[in-house]
This record gives sequence, structure tokens and C-alpha cells, in this order.
Amino acid sequence: MSKPGICLFVIGLMASSVGASHSAAEPVTLKVGTLTPRESPWGQVLRVWQKAVKEKTNGAVQVDIFWNGTQGDEAAQISKMKTGQLDGAIVTAVGLGTVDANVNVLQLPGVYDGWDKLDKVREVLRPRFEKSFRDAGFELVGWGDIGLDHLMSRGFALKNPKDAQGKRPWVWREDPILPALFQALGVVPVPTSAPEALPELSTGNVNVMSVAALAAEQLQWSSRLDHINLMVVAPNIGAVVLSKAKLDALTREQRASVMETAKIACRALTKRIRDEDARALERLKKRMTVVTSSPSDLAAWKKVFADARARLARGSFPPDLVKQVETLAK
Repeated sequence: MSKPGICLFVIGLMASSVGASHSAAEPVTLKVGTLTPRESPWGQVLRVWQKAVKEKTNGAVQVDIFWNGTQGDEAAQISKMKTGQLDGAIVTAVGLGTVDANVNVLQLPGVYDGWDKLDKVREVLRPRFEKSFRDAGFELVGWGDIGLDHLMSRGFALKNPKDAQGKRPWVWREDPILPALFQALGVVPVPTSAPEALPELSTGNVNVMSVAALAAEQLQWSSRLDHINLMVVAPNIGAVVLSKAKLDALTREQRASVMETAKIACRALTKRIRDEDARALERLKKRMTVVTSSPSDLAAWKKVFADARARLARGSFPPDLVKQVETLAK
């Protein structure tokens, strides 16, 4: 969906809705953190959501978004929500995992070869996660995907798992998934925060990433990488999370307006970002060396992914949950 299309979609919702607040009191401000740049595709949709909330509540509720990680990394943002310093956050699975670590099963490697399987698994598990977040004092408003992760490298091709030997892959420090994957490959990852990844790539201390095409472009990581394997490693997910206490403090009409517009924004985010990620992949394919794994290579990767999931089932996630996801995704 184009940017104008999203705007019309959300503003059309505002125009057709009833029950807007007419409070003359000082406006309530929802302080929301994110690592997302303001002018990114995510930022463009979120700014429409800001406008929708303000107009639908006649200015009684406003959303103030802190862009570019100015409120800290995702763990810090979730922590600030617990203390009331923030009222919401737009986070990836890393941030979501600080509330419920099990949400990361939605990014198990080698399970999802496209969005359809993720949608199927996530819909089944959605009530479970909504309850766990609500019990922790959060409202899991809606999902906002980031892209499909591919293996990208600098100076060499990753066709077969053996090609990873001796290489230096990057992992987000709080991510439970990729360390298990690289352990299954027999390599030691370089863990840092997301903002530290670009300097590590620039110095050559990191030369492998599992990352979505759009994220790699937006964060400038793709400028330091020159090979891409078209095999999907896993989906990269995110979501909008709001403070349950802050929402409960609003009037019924205000809460409905915030939740309704946020859910619409999440659906718009999902549609737009998936489309943008697909286009970003096509752009990267034109400027990078495309790596295509043979059937025997793919069989070897399948074994590595299964090994990584087995490792995760022994420590990070309940074994029955991993098995449920594997079964649902078939």
C-alpha cells in the first residue's frame, strides 16, 4: 500500500467513526519509544497513526513518538514502560522477548519459508501472547513485521553451512535465536546492540548477518555487505505495545480510539513493510552477488536449523511449544 493509500485508509476510519472524545481538559500524552527512524517506512505509517489519534479524540489524546532509540534500546524502553516513563513502544522480537521470552518462537530458524506460515502460527498463538502481555501489565496491540531474514556476507559466499567456518557473524546482544543458530554452525558470534552493528561491519570485525533486506537498507548495513543467500532463515517480527495502566486511565471512548487506530496502523504496517521488504530484496539482488544453495546445500542447512531449534528447546523455550510451532508450520 502506498503512503497516500495508508493515509486515506486511516483517515477514512477516523471520518467514519463515532464516539470521539470531547474533553476540554489538558490533553493526555502517550509517550512511545522506538528504534525506528522518523522518515523510514515504519515512521511514515506511525505518523499517520499519531494524526489519527489526535483527530479522532478531538485533541484529547496525543501520541508523542521518540524516534531513533532516543529512549534507549528496546530492553530499556520496555523497562521505562514498567516505571511509567514511557507509555508504549514499537519493538522487534528482542523487545517483545523481555516481556515474554516465548514470543521468539515466531522467529525459529528454518520453520517459516514465507509469510503465510508465520500468519498461520501467529494466529494460533496470538491469544496466548496477548494474555501473557496483559498479565505483565502490557497491551499487545498488534503486529508490525520487519522482513524475511537472509544470510548476507562480505567478501565470500555462504552456500553451505561449512562456508561459515572461521567467519564473524553479528547477533543482537539480547536475541536468543541467532546465537543458537551460529552455535549449531560451530562459529562464535559477535554480540552487540543494534546501533553498534554498523561500526563493527565497517571495521570488518563482523562479516556475516542474518537480516531482512529492508532493515539492512534502512540501517545502512547493506552498504557493508556484498553477498546475499536467497534462502529464508526466519521472519523478523515486531509489534506495538502499550501500557495497560495508561490505557485504563483513559475514558472508554479515548481508549477505544487509541486501540482502534493502532490496530489499523499495525495492519497497514504489516502490508506496507512486507511489500517494501520484497522490493528491497530485489534492489539488493541487483547490487550484491546472489548466492543460490544447491539441493544438497539446502539439506545441510535444514539439519543446522533443526539442530538450532533443538538447542533452543533445551534451554530457551518449552519443548512442547517448539514442537507445536514446527507442527503448525508444516
